[in-house]
Amino acid sequence: MSCNTCSTGKDGQPKGCKNNGTCGTDSCNKLTVFDWLANMTLPNGQEAFNWVEVRFKNGRKHYYKNTENLTLSIGDIVATQAEYGHDIGMVTLTGELVRVQMKRKKVSETDPEFFKIYRKASQKDIDIWSDARDLEEPMKVKARQFAIDLKLHMKISDIEYQGDGSKATFYYTAEERVDFRELIKLFAKEFKTRIEMKQVGFRQEASRLGGIGSCGRELCCSTWLTDFRSVSTSAARYQQLSLNPLKLAGQCGKLKCCLNYELDTYLDALKDFPKTEIKLYTEKGTAVCQKTDIFKGHMWYAYEGEWMNWHLITTAQANEIIALNKEKKKPASLEEYAVELIKDTKSEYENVVGQDSLTRFDSPKHNKKRKSNNRKGNRPPNRAKATNKDAQAKDGNRPKANKPKPRNRPKPRKETVNKDTNTNIKAGANKPTKPNKRRKPQGKKNDSNDAK
Repeated sequence: MSCNTCSTGKDGQPKGCKNNGTCGTDSCNKLTVFDWLANMTLPNGQEAFNWVEVRFKNGRKHYYKNTENLTLSIGDIVATQAEYGHDIGMVTLTGELVRVQMKRKKVSETDPEFFKIYRKASQKDIDIWSDARDLEEPMKVKARQFAIDLKLHMKISDIEYQGDGSKATFYYTAEERVDFRELIKLFAKEFKTRIEMKQVGFRQEASRLGGIGSCGRELCCSTWLTDFRSVSTSAARYQQLSLNPLKLAGQCGKLKCCLNYELDTYLDALKDFPKTEIKLYTEKGTAVCQKTDIFKGHMWYAYEGEWMNWHLITTAQANEIIALNKEKKKPASLEEYAVELIKDTKSEYENVVGQDSLTRFDSPKHNKKRKSNNRKGNRPPNRAKATNKDAQAKDGNRPKANKPKPRNRPKPRKETVNKDTNTNIKAGANKPTKPNKRRKPQGKKNDSNDAK
């Protein structure tokens, strides 16, 4: 929905027409209509349609009669008639397409209480209009604070000033009826203008404010969708979607409008399917439906008591078995129908792209343990002192500086006497190996001593 001047540049950034919302084709705004009759001339003697479509803030559109026969084109800013004073808007559509749009939206051409276009907006009109628009954001912050102070269960979503600055319309949403008479008095005293409160639905609020949906695109209601059809949870059931409110709800908190887009296609495809509640009776056992594939026309059945073994059949085969059951006949088993279909649908997947194995991360990595040096004669030095120092450093209990550190004096070598050979063995020398003798339990030793 953009014109040629808004196309992407060489560096990947959009060029932009730099008209700040007053594009000549009006294709940069919400709910636009392409005038495909703009380059066509009317036959001789036929007058142009004298109604014009005018757009206001956030996509609000109205139709006005061009009683002054002004030469208007798309993008012109005009002053239009209002209930009190005048309003400023932008022309979005002219000519015969306005007649089509009015018929589509059920706006009568012969309505005696029609509104008309006064003139093209002057520079003074545009300045007053832009100054009033600048007041809307700080005004909305104060209005929300007033509603919170009065403990009103409502949400003020947007404020729209009239073009001449004589009236401000407050759009709000609420789940229940709200008594805002005291709120209007505070608004009139604080903002010193005429106040109008207008309640809108949650979907209308989302269409006015706009946003990005879960699909990554702009909201349908703020770009092209004009009528809001009711959406029920049955639409999700027909499409076999999980009934998760977090995934099915849109920005407005209601069910997504896009659930209705493909619903008719699903309903047409489901006409050939039997009901999933119907059981298939065979001589082998009773089969119950477990799963369906709507567009492929497949159904999975499992025997009662053998829920892990599913049998794949087509909808035509399921209807055939149901017809036999109505005649009080039973086929031998589902395997007669399912075996051939499984062979046909079986496919082998090859690693064409050269990807790595999907199970390459399944096997745990074994840490290479260091070889232990705790062999006899090669024991590591005692690390008790180092660990004690580390613990003292962590706890903050460091040794005081006043106490002198003990000197590392050489320790005398210890000598041990071998009882068998009566020879001295120095510490650290290789000790003679002894045969491995199992130690007797102490209880048995005591018993032998007592026996002696």
